[in-house]
Amino acid sequence: MPGNSFNASKRATSKKGASAGSGGKNRASLKGRGKTLPADERPWHKAYSGTEKLPEKTARKQDKERRAAAAEGRAPKVGIPGTKDTTWGRGGGRASGLTRAQSSRGARGGGPRGPRVAPGRKSNPTKEGPELLLGRNPVVEALRAAVPATALYVAQGIDIDERVTEIVRTSGDRGIPILEISRNELDRMTGGVLHQGIGLQVPPFAYEDFDDLVNAALEQTAPLLVALDGITDPRNVGAVIRSVAAFGGHGVFMTERRAAGITATAWRTSAGAAARVPVSQVVNLTRAIKSAQKAGFTAIGLDADGETDLYQLEAAVGPLIVVVGSEGRGLSRLVGETCDLRVSIPMASDVESLNASVAAAVTLAEVSRRRTQG
Repeated sequence: MPGNSFNASKRATSKKGASAGSGGKNRASLKGRGKTLPADERPWHKAYSGTEKLPEKTARKQDKERRAAAAEGRAPKVGIPGTKDTTWGRGGGRASGLTRAQSSRGARGGGPRGPRVAPGRKSNPTKEGPELLLGRNPVVEALRAAVPATALYVAQGIDIDERVTEIVRTSGDRGIPILEISRNELDRMTGGVLHQGIGLQVPPFAYEDFDDLVNAALEQTAPLLVALDGITDPRNVGAVIRSVAAFGGHGVFMTERRAAGITATAWRTSAGAAARVPVSQVVNLTRAIKSAQKAGFTAIGLDADGETDLYQLEAAVGPLIVVVGSEGRGLSRLVGETCDLRVSIPMASDVESLNASVAAAVTLAEVSRRRTQG
């Protein structure tokens, strides 16, 4: 009736139901990952105040914040590098099958410690950050070559062989912290990559200066270099470096941009050969090749349609640069035009082309054979 405010169709209860929880799933997903590090202990955060070397990216962040604070007349919200000890503690677990003295020797030793990482948390390092070198052969080769390292991770229950024994002994002698972690934790840290129960934390790869690379090669009886034209798969990069070491090459150079560098994956694929073969990065590959040509090198580009047969390559006995094209597209136009010769590998089947690293290995093997017979 008029004037009656009662509405029989009006909802008597709230439309929104009770909020449902995750049933503890969110908390369970964080189990074993450890606490989140505070901002002043994260090398990639502008508040970082640790004692390790400040990454360039973090330094730029801090500088930008200081300029902004000065313009606004306030105090900058940045850390003070070197004021907070973020090095590894003196402790450390004992790897299964290893003696307590072996596992603790690295923790007691002197030398710089690696940056702290929350246990079990997968690290996404910046370009300037450390990486994990995985696998027994790559790790033992890196230690033999005295590659700088900040921590050795050993999985619990690892099978002990001569390589593991040498790895632990060498790490202890060099004062590298030896940390025992579960295999699942090492899997998380490596993103599921095959690690054979061993991981060595190493700083960013130290590239050689290109001019030094060329000059050192020219001091050899028969200089041999390999240039990588836009190879993007680090496994191919590592395989090429391994072939260079196997067939007496004296160095590798590649572009800085739009190409794979020496990552942990490349280290592993090279089976440690990256510790013995000098590698350089250049801004412009064409310019670098021309510079080497002026120094006396002959540049040959691997091309399935090349006019020169690999088995008829007379230039193999002199100073040589083998240029390997990228996966799929092969040599870029300018690089191909810069090469003195385009070389093809004879094949009996209808296969169009070989994988980049395989083609490099076949070519280097033939060059080595000709030089040995010549």
